[in-house]
Amino acid sequence: MASTNFRPLHDRVVVRRVESEAKTKGGIIIPDTAKEKPQEGEIVAVGSGVRDESGKVIPLDVKAGDRILFGKWSGTEVKLDGEDLLIMKEADIMGIIG
Repeated sequence: MASTNFRPLHDRVVVRRVESEAKTKGGIIIPDTAKEKPQEGEIVAVGSGVRDESGKVIPLDVKAGDRILFGKWSGTEVKLDGEDLLIMKEADIMGIIG
């Protein structure tokens, strides 16, 4: 898994996109070419946090395993261990799905 081979720095997180339903509520199947990339994901790994002016590390509010929502154009797409993942700053995360 990517969390054992890659550790993001500071306030960055590694996210695996969660695939959305391929059907609408009415039962219409959406082809792959018409689907948008999901804006929901699961956090795979987190950095240690960001430092404030005094040098103290402020930990992140998210942790590995959290399901999150993020902006449409958030993050940088990378391929780690053959898996497509996103690396983004914690500020790009809109919220945690409870």
